[in-house]
Amino acid sequence: MNEQEAITAYMKRRGITGFRPKAALIDMDGTLYDSMGNHADAWYRLISGIGIECTRDEFFLYEGRTGASTINLLFNRAYGHDATPDKAKELYRQKTVLFSEMPPVSPMPAAKEMVDTFLSQGITTVLVTGSGQNTLLNRLDTDYPGAFPTERRITSRDVTRGKPDPEPFLKAMAIANAQPEECIAVDNAPLGVKSGAASGAFTIGVTTGPIPHDELHKAGADIVYPSMAELARRLPTLISLISLTAI
Repeated sequence: MNEQEAITAYMKRRGITGFRPKAALIDMDGTLYDSMGNHADAWYRLISGIGIECTRDEFFLYEGRTGASTINLLFNRAYGHDATPDKAKELYRQKTVLFSEMPPVSPMPAAKEMVDTFLSQGITTVLVTGSGQNTLLNRLDTDYPGAFPTERRITSRDVTRGKPDPEPFLKAMAIANAQPEECIAVDNAPLGVKSGAASGAFTIGVTTGPIPHDELHKAGADIVYPSMAELARRLPTLISLISLTAI
């Protein structure tokens, strides 16, 4: 599906005749930062270390969940019940330590070009992440200056229901004072794509890890790009085509 087809299908589904992007709601891990390998390693070391059977690659599928949600998913699978709140908090603290001890991650190649394109078009950028780890949050002002000030961030600390629930993206829309049809969501994981699509935003999936292209389409992405570099290259065209619908 090309950009024009994706835009037309979105408008038909939403029952609108045109829309103009006002806000871009952007995921962090695997989208702004090439960090999911470190997250998967940290989760695998933590969970296998407490005796719960798991694989490293399965943690890519949990991207976007809050830490407590991931822990409870695994506890229910292994033991048939949630972890206690204190246990979940302590385990997530340990996972955060493991992540912070790993080699520093780099910004996702071409992600700054994507962000700069949104900003150059007067589109407000808002962070929408399932993470609450300061290791990367504290780097945003340096790596993406002016794009994600503290007041334009939705993290795991700000929601009661993380991705795939639409709550994170809906809260981001409120921050931007924007309606769903005025928003573009960008995420690289099925749970994040589901959350963005359920919020009503025009949702872009971008393949930056081992999750197949088709899984992002199945999750509800309006369009999927095979890399961040390709998204950054095509984004000006996409924004232009969307804006033309509002004329």
